[in-house]
Amino acid sequence: MSHASAPPTFKPRPKGRAARIAQIIPLAVLLPTIVTTGIYIFVFVGWNIYLSLSTSTLLPVYDYAGFDAYTRLWRNPRWTTGVWNLALFGALYIILSTIVGIFLAILMDQKIKGENLLRSIFLYPIAISFVVTGTTWQWILNPSTGLEAFMRNLGWESFTFSLITNRETALYAVVIAAVWHASGFVMVMVLAALRGVDHDMVKAGQIDGAGMMKIYRRIILPAIWPVMISVVIILVQFAIKTFDLVLALTHGGPGISTTFPAMFVYDRLFAAGELAQGAAAAVWMLIGLFVIFLPVLTLSWIVRRQKGATQ
Repeated sequence: MSHASAPPTFKPRPKGRAARIAQIIPLAVLLPTIVTTGIYIFVFVGWNIYLSLSTSTLLPVYDYAGFDAYTRLWRNPRWTTGVWNLALFGALYIILSTIVGIFLAILMDQKIKGENLLRSIFLYPIAISFVVTGTTWQWILNPSTGLEAFMRNLGWESFTFSLITNRETALYAVVIAAVWHASGFVMVMVLAALRGVDHDMVKAGQIDGAGMMKIYRRIILPAIWPVMISVVIILVQFAIKTFDLVLALTHGGPGISTTFPAMFVYDRLFAAGELAQGAAAAVWMLIGLFVIFLPVLTLSWIVRRQKGATQ
């Protein structure tokens, strides 16, 4: 009667000193950055929240005042105008930038001549700062220096173009400048995603007799949804922190017609001596970020989960 021999067992080899040091070094290198970032984010956010509940005016004062600053904030017409402007501007900016960017990306995807030159031209605005963009569009739209002056010099004396000087339309001047600045960025992101789509899926659609518009709508664009969500997230944070573009283009005017929450926060903190109210406005902007990003991140998670389930 034969007995089967037991399989040999091997004890794990003890890690050497060099291996332990190699494991510790990345953590030691990253630790200062992690601690600094944590302090920069959480400590200062907490300090800002406490200031919003205090009686601070010109300098920080730590006497508790409850939600008085928040109450006064929503009675301030400049703040409510800024919130409405941000909502309208954000919706138009994100929708138009995405549409124009996708349109340009689809054109570039047709392998046209001079693609590299056109791609550089369309991408050029994103390399320019918001201040330069705002100043340039201010020259173009200003009646005394821009399009209106140019047309009148040509002899068309009755021509008027008061987009930037009219309270009702000045916000659309900001939208035009912002869309011009961001469309090239959207184009590059979408074009990179289009070039990564499986060509077999496109050929299968063509064999089934689908036209290119239907192939883009039913096959290609759904395949690049993760990239589109990333684009929307980036555009949302561009929209919420809009400050320098408006400052260079309209200075928040005429009147307060193009004021934004970021401009209101800056004015309260550094010009008006209303530290608590400025901190309260900053807290509302932070809440707005969470409210906007939460559904977007949830949608991104659902799309990735569905994509993982189909693979």
